[in-house]
Amino acid sequence: MEKIKKKSLNRETAGITKKLPIKVIQYGEGNFLRAFVDYVIDKLNKKADFNAGVAVIQPLAVGMVDILNEQDGLYNLFMKGIKKGKEIQEQETISCIQKGINPYEDYQVYLDLAKEEQLEFLISNTTEAGIAFDENDTLEGYPHSSFPAKVTALLYKRFQHFNGAKDKGLSIIPCELINYNADALNEIILKYASLWKLEDKFISWIKDHNDFHNTLVDRIVPGYPKDDIDAYQEKLEQEDKLIVSAEVFLLWVIEGDEKLKSKIPFDKIDENILIVDDLQPYRTRKVRILNGAHTTMVPFSILYGNETVKETVDHEFTGKFISEAVFEEINPTLELSEEELNSFAEEVFDRFRNPFIKHQLSSIALNSISKFKVRVLPSLLTFQEKYNRLPLRLTFAFACLIRFYKGEWNGEILPVKDDEKTTSELKQAWELNNYNEISERVLKNGNFWDRDLTEVPQLTEKVASALELIDHKGIEEGFKIFSERSE
Repeated sequence: MEKIKKKSLNRETAGITKKLPIKVIQYGEGNFLRAFVDYVIDKLNKKADFNAGVAVIQPLAVGMVDILNEQDGLYNLFMKGIKKGKEIQEQETISCIQKGINPYEDYQVYLDLAKEEQLEFLISNTTEAGIAFDENDTLEGYPHSSFPAKVTALLYKRFQHFNGAKDKGLSIIPCELINYNADALNEIILKYASLWKLEDKFISWIKDHNDFHNTLVDRIVPGYPKDDIDAYQEKLEQEDKLIVSAEVFLLWVIEGDEKLKSKIPFDKIDENILIVDDLQPYRTRKVRILNGAHTTMVPFSILYGNETVKETVDHEFTGKFISEAVFEEINPTLELSEEELNSFAEEVFDRFRNPFIKHQLSSIALNSISKFKVRVLPSLLTFQEKYNRLPLRLTFAFACLIRFYKGEWNGEILPVKDDEKTTSELKQAWELNNYNEISERVLKNGNFWDRDLTEVPQLTEKVASALELIDHKGIEEGFKIFSERSE
């Protein structure tokens, strides 16, 4: 029997006609923001009369805003998991996005957002590599290479259009997983203002009338469920090209005050969103344990042959490796109580084992070098300083990361996704064809680690040894020998 072709999802076919004013500019159209921030905004609209429309900016030249616009900003979010011992399955059609903009094709349309009367918020998630300064960016040289340069240009246009009005500043809420993310973005914006010789009044307007909020975000978002897409589509009346799946767990910690609380009625929706004076205790625990476990496992587990997070933690060898890395090497470097850390880590592993989620390792391989620097390297270095020895598993995982960036394994192309400079420098290192020289070249690279890691006792030698074992013995046997040599 021939399958009946469904109509494509859009506002006409879905019967969603209400237009919302643009209150939020969002840099990033990827799975995470759509399953996290846009979900929250949509819930605020439906439950708390927030009445906020979102304009999504595509941060890279290649992206998905064309498909987003084809569907009039609509898509379906499926949330599955275990909550308070109960199995939860929910589905929402997200409708807060009003338009998507590709600044590489429609730069003026992007700049015109600065004129939006009701604009109040700027939100982003451009990965850890996104909040960076590029001295080659100029005010007129659009589209700008860096995300902060795009923001600076937009804020300057808003400052000009509204003649520096005090009430036209924005609440800026970046969601990138770097520490003090808003402070870092603020610093780079001011750096561009200086580089571009913008007037002092603009700099004062940025400082006095725009609020920068450091944040912590936590939700596992596997993204587009390609392996089960037919089953998902069967549940919908229209065909949706942007389905996104996520766990039910959500945590958003924002440094803020009463002013922010009055602007966003988070208290009117039942979500785990905290506005606090200091998010550092929440951030360190989450980034080192949850994100650290993710980043530790990706190259190691892909090289072993696994494809998903659940497969990794369920497997006898890879699951034991990741568990011991967390409980024996990451947790001991953190300052909270052992009981609290172990409890949090156990919850994390329960989330990794969520039977409803197929979290592809390849989908979290983006920018693995910068992720390792932020998420894993601090644990490795703190462990070494505290115990005067290198953590066995984190060191081996470091070697797996370097091996991963060679780009091929047993005749297969690896899912390396990073900027051209990073991948080029790693490939040049692998041309040395000597494990000690490769290790030294990579560990010395200050662009990667913000320091010379060859100064860390025994790290260069241990990584070189692990690289040789990985290539000649494979992951499991290589780690076994590596462990025996380290005893």
